[in-house]
Amino acid sequence: MLRVEADDQLHPPHYPWSHDGILSSLDHASIRRGYQVYKEVCSACHSLDQIAFRNLVGVSHTEEEAKALAESVNIEDGPNEDGEMFLRPGKLSDYFPPPYKNDEEARAANNGALPPDLSLMNKARHGGEDYMFSLLTGYCDPPAGITVREGLSYNPYFTGGAIGMPQQLFDDMLEYEDGTPATVSQLAKDVSVFLKWCTEPYYDDKKRMFMKAFLIISFLTGISWYYKRHKWSVLKTRKLAYKPPVK
Repeated sequence: MLRVEADDQLHPPHYPWSHDGILSSLDHASIRRGYQVYKEVCSACHSLDQIAFRNLVGVSHTEEEAKALAESVNIEDGPNEDGEMFLRPGKLSDYFPPPYKNDEEARAANNGALPPDLSLMNKARHGGEDYMFSLLTGYCDPPAGITVREGLSYNPYFTGGAIGMPQQLFDDMLEYEDGTPATVSQLAKDVSVFLKWCTEPYYDDKKRMFMKAFLIISFLTGISWYYKRHKWSVLKTRKLAYKPPVK
């Protein structure tokens, strides 16, 4: 039986992500590939409750591509005139459908474990995309003296070391649309970038706003400094001289 403290886990290293720079944006080609990994691998168990198909437009897909993706899934809607729920093709305004109808169904399908929603997972875990990448690539055999009970897998980056999710990524398990080799590290990198965008869809806009604000504030600071020098120069540069009265 594996018995460890709750904080007994390996901390992920920091990786040189291309979007870490002040002027660097997210890799949108990686976001597109990451969505493919999520759709073909992760979506079988994990939901993205806060992401709608319209959010993909202009980020990883064109409007026509996003519409096609939405129409490829059936969304429960209703009630209709008979008071019954019905299925219809998805629309851009629809959010990604969850893999399970409720938490009880999700637990029953995963040996009692509840797969978390991934919409904010990048912010919910210390290390962000570093943690996600390390977790997805960190599966290994338990060290000597450590026994993991049946149904769990050993991953040193997960709290406690034993995780209910088995290894999901393998070399060449899918074929990327752009021909990028689908190695485990590439799959993990792309889905980590995709989840980074899911958590912060305004990430690029935030950096653009920062640069605009920096330039404007720098300009206003210069103007304020010049005006202050001009306004107070008379007082700050004046000289007082005592002239005794003439007798």
